[in-house]
Amino acid sequence: MQINLIDIPEEVRSVAETLEKAGFEAYLVGGCTRDLLLKRTPKDWDLTTNAKPEEIQSLFPDHYYNNDYGTVGVKTDSEYETLKVVEVTPYRSEGEYSDARRPDNVTFGVSLEEDLKRRDFTVNAFAFRVSTGNLIDMFGGAEDLASKRLKAVGDPNERFQEDALRMMRAVRLAAQLNFVIENETMAAIAKNAGLLKKIATERVADEFIRTINTNTPMQGIIFMEKLGLLELFIPELVRGIGVEQGGIHQFDVYEHNLRVMQAAADKNYSTAMRLAGLFHDISKPETRREGGKNKQYTFFGHEVVGARVTKKIMERLRLPRELTEEVVNLVRWHMFFADPDEITLAAVRRTIVRVGEDNIENLLNLRVCDRIGMGRPKEEPFRFRKYKAMVDEALRDPISVKMLKIDGDRIMELSGEKPGRRLGYILHALLEEALEDASKNTEEYMENRALELLKLTDEELQTLAEAGKKRQAEEEAAALKSIAREHKVG
Repeated sequence: MQINLIDIPEEVRSVAETLEKAGFEAYLVGGCTRDLLLKRTPKDWDLTTNAKPEEIQSLFPDHYYNNDYGTVGVKTDSEYETLKVVEVTPYRSEGEYSDARRPDNVTFGVSLEEDLKRRDFTVNAFAFRVSTGNLIDMFGGAEDLASKRLKAVGDPNERFQEDALRMMRAVRLAAQLNFVIENETMAAIAKNAGLLKKIATERVADEFIRTINTNTPMQGIIFMEKLGLLELFIPELVRGIGVEQGGIHQFDVYEHNLRVMQAAADKNYSTAMRLAGLFHDISKPETRREGGKNKQYTFFGHEVVGARVTKKIMERLRLPRELTEEVVNLVRWHMFFADPDEITLAAVRRTIVRVGEDNIENLLNLRVCDRIGMGRPKEEPFRFRKYKAMVDEALRDPISVKMLKIDGDRIMELSGEKPGRRLGYILHALLEEALEDASKNTEEYMENRALELLKLTDEELQTLAEAGKKRQAEEEAAALKSIAREHKVG
């Protein structure tokens, strides 16, 4: 294995050359070196050197420095995002990790060998000297790369006790690179899994999301579960293991959730879609009942309960609010296109309003992934194609106030009504009618109906305007009431 110098961007070579000309050593290290050896494009660039932090800063006036590890971020004029900053870190050794999160002390000015010994995995412990093209491999990383094997540097127990997040990183890298985890390294993860509780939630969540965004997230989640990591931060998923579904389902709840997530990854869908696939049936275990019409089991209300459980999980992991809302919405409504009963255009229009026009396609696509995750050979049966046609038709109908054949200005012109909440109530009441029957969205009907609505009190108008929200709340309350006595799902 070797690295071609022409694969190293000019911005990185320039920083290395500046260090070398000043009498220091400069080596590419970490993930960028590994990616270059694998003929992948690195997402970031890291150099290590025998220069001290203050010496690095003196060579690169345009930099930032605000950390405990001596890392200097050297700014470049690159037009590429991944090259706008090249990080330069002094050779360092680290003291004890008494909290399994960070070293108690850091020492600069040690040798390259001491620096590489503290790294996590052999495939991340290469050093490539840009000036000479010399590749340093002290721990058999080249052999592990060739064997697609992830192995800790030195004693794996020590590495994971130094920083417990490395266990999550091992899983993520295995999924990202499609590698296996070496036996001793795997055994050490299982032995030390409990240390993950000491790691900040945000750091665990970051590695989890990075695993979800690999090409093989199912492999990653399986590793997490088998090694005792998953139950520490998403125990709700583990509950689905061994929970049979019966009927058309070939897999238990747990495996089905993983397969739906993987189907979303195979189609290169977004993070939200992958998470929705993973969580969409998360509450089937607590809502399962034996019996039902032509079914071995029923899971009434699992999408309602599942949305609440999903929200708790994502808030616990402190994931972004917008991502949380999108995923919760998809989980809540994922059963809409699975309902065997006839779906009306009015129902489709209301669903578009609930999930948002931007997300309705994702809801349809989630249904496709759901079928794949059942082991069904056909992704889009006739009924599903019919749903898509109904969505296309519904999108031409009024699904928002701005699509009505009347606006606030016209209502004021007709009636002399002044700006205020009443106008908003009237427009939303008219929208409720148009959602139920799109044929009412004509100028004549809207104008006449607006004049009728103006005769109502503020309270009556508000009730009409919020009818849709009230109906949805009542439906969810009814779904939860039937299972709340036996299960803690509130």
